[in-house]
Amino acid sequence: MYIDGFSGFSVDDTERARQFYADVVGLDVTTGAMAGLINLHLPGGGEVLVYPKGEAHTPATFTVLNLVVPDIDATVAELSSRGVAFLHYDGEIRTDDSGVHRGTPTLAWFADPAGNVVSIIERDGEGT
Repeated sequence: MYIDGFSGFSVDDTERARQFYADVVGLDVTTGAMAGLINLHLPGGGEVLVYPKGEAHTPATFTVLNLVVPDIDATVAELSSRGVAFLHYDGEIRTDDSGVHRGTPTLAWFADPAGNVVSIIERDGEGT
């Protein structure tokens, strides 16, 4: 029935998003087929469409993208050195001083320049 699929989310400025996801996060990012669109190429073959909404953009109130990493502490340190500020939670989900929730799974969250929430999730190759 289906031949393919992909996810997408909006931003207020796709050029700023392109620079962030390519230069800071380190993903392979290409310009979409239509003007103003970008594609995030994920390790493992997935793809995410990022599209502009300009001033009409409202950041998602949920995680829009999850990136799996083998070592969360090393990834937090690397992204922090590139200017990424990790989100801190002190409710049912709690994070430590570096912004890492050390539970099952172990993960951390940060916002992209448009305010959308992205997570990194540690996986050791045996599952999440």
